[in-house]
Amino acid sequence: MTVYVTLCAIAALAMLIAFINSKIGHLQPTIAITAGALLLSLLIVVAGNQNWFYLRDVAGTYLGQLNFEDFLLKGMLGFLLFAGGLGIKLPNLEDQKWEIASLALAATLISTLFIGVALYGLFALLQIPIDFVYCLLFGALISPTDPIAVLAIVKKLDAPKRIATQIEGESLFNDGFGLVLFVTLFTVAFDNQAPTVAGVAGLFLQEAGGGILYGLVLGWVFHLLISATDDHSMELLLTLGIPTGGYVLADAIHVSGPLAMVVSGIMIGNWTRHTGFSAESQRNLDHFWELVDEFLNSVLFLLIGMVMLQYQFHHEDWILMVIAIPVVLAGRYLSVKACYLGFRRFRHYNPLSERILTWGGLRGGLALAMAMSVPAGVMVVPQKGIDIKEIILVMTYSVVVFSILVQGSSITGMIQSAKAQQSDSSD
Repeated sequence: MTVYVTLCAIAALAMLIAFINSKIGHLQPTIAITAGALLLSLLIVVAGNQNWFYLRDVAGTYLGQLNFEDFLLKGMLGFLLFAGGLGIKLPNLEDQKWEIASLALAATLISTLFIGVALYGLFALLQIPIDFVYCLLFGALISPTDPIAVLAIVKKLDAPKRIATQIEGESLFNDGFGLVLFVTLFTVAFDNQAPTVAGVAGLFLQEAGGGILYGLVLGWVFHLLISATDDHSMELLLTLGIPTGGYVLADAIHVSGPLAMVVSGIMIGNWTRHTGFSAESQRNLDHFWELVDEFLNSVLFLLIGMVMLQYQFHHEDWILMVIAIPVVLAGRYLSVKACYLGFRRFRHYNPLSERILTWGGLRGGLALAMAMSVPAGVMVVPQKGIDIKEIILVMTYSVVVFSILVQGSSITGMIQSAKAQQSDSSD
């Protein structure tokens, strides 16, 4: 079975789960697909352990042909972030620019440090020898809220405007800063290179600053191209050029492709939408990209549920999976609370803002992709064959599953409470 056939089979399963959910479950599509994927994974594991057609080994082999890191980080992510950027309303973003910047930068850094320190202490209590840099590495990859997971759920809910804008804006921008932190710590952990202030600053300017600047140029170029034609099919086709050729070029010139997709998506959605598209294209733009977004999300979250078939869980893994969830939630709450201590000095917010931002800070495929990029072979418990990649991956997996299934399915009630409590002066 080729990689193409594997992807086609996964896509067909994802669409089947989504269809059944639309007729029976009526859950959020992201939650339904993740739950369905986990159920399929469990059935495959049980069938494999019972020696039924060796399904677990077969599934693990075929999924192993996929480079999940490249498939998401250098493939699907560009489409999903561009689609998310298209839906951002610039006037709302302008009103929340300082809050979004603080959450994307300060909250990510605070959460990374807290998770790193907390895990290092817990590992010491459990007598699991692990270097502090690996704890920080996990903190860096799990602290950014995943734009794919967040936007797939939040966009379906009628949340108070300020809260919705902060959740969406933060999730679209904090991945750039998180990736910079991850790459820096990755270099320290595995390349034995000590970081310098100049090196970190240069990396941040190149990746984040360069990505934003490149996104502005890319958006402007495609604005001119779209404005130069009145063929509505060509106008929609040109938008595909941004997350394809534009994303590949960003990787080639070593700037942040994710940030470039968000910026160009915002430009096309707020500028070109009103001045460059024909009337028919304006009506079809959102429908077209919603379809692309729904399909890719279906494939992504089915992959998340099945990718763990490649790993054999140890006793220590189950303990770490349970520990990781409260540690990450605590880091998220403290980082959001720290930002809001400053926010509330200047503006009134909904009383449940911090709780919703904490509980709505979902993680997804982006965190798993970074976890899977960690090289194998750095042993932590040699006698059991447990290496640092296994530890980071199982903790990431548990947080992702919990955030999507538990947080994602229960945040609706919290948002309804916030809407009931919001005053006339809050949005």
